[in-house]
Amino acid sequence: MTSLGQLFDVKYALHILPELARAAIYTIGITLVGFAIALVLGLVLAIMRRSDFAPLAKTTAFFIEFIRSTPLLIQVYVLFYVAPLYGFTMSALMAGTLGIAVHYACYVSEVYRAGLNGVARGQWEASCALSLSPWRTYTGVVLPQAIRPVIPALGNYLVAMFKDTPVLSAITVVELMQQAKNIGSETFRYLEPITMTGIFFLLISVTFASGVRHLERRVRLP
Repeated sequence: MTSLGQLFDVKYALHILPELARAAIYTIGITLVGFAIALVLGLVLAIMRRSDFAPLAKTTAFFIEFIRSTPLLIQVYVLFYVAPLYGFTMSALMAGTLGIAVHYACYVSEVYRAGLNGVARGQWEASCALSLSPWRTYTGVVLPQAIRPVIPALGNYLVAMFKDTPVLSAITVVELMQQAKNIGSETFRYLEPITMTGIFFLLISVTFASGVRHLERRVRLP
């Protein structure tokens, strides 16, 4: 019977570790930049969807549902391969980061919308009675109350976005999973790079989740 040591070459795994580590850092960068865009864009979409101007609210709702109802893979394909036909050319990294950011912004917007809907109506009425501008109402009264309860849900999407980064390999972005496949294709040994990639994804996802839980505890009301 073949032993585990014969199947998994530790020496070879240590040899490819630096390459996978660099790819992991690259993937984390894509995730953090994409998630930062998703947080801002998601909030804008949530506020637009709550607008009293019906055409704006309905158009935003359609856009959100359209993006949520189509696969991320198709969306990044459109950005990288189809958009240049209409004059919108971008690098694979930019197309991938923008695609994953917009995709998750639509999910994040629904989280924000749930938080905004959870703010007591009296808070909105009090802001109106004090003649606060819409900007002051959102930034000073509503958002501090709306965002705090939805931090765990936002954290879930951060982890989900990180785990979805392998989709970007379809448009030649060399993220962690693609780097593992490249190494495997060069040496015809896939066990070590794929196993180590799985470990990287596990450790980084757990780290992200722990960071979100720490943030949740920091902002929790006494």
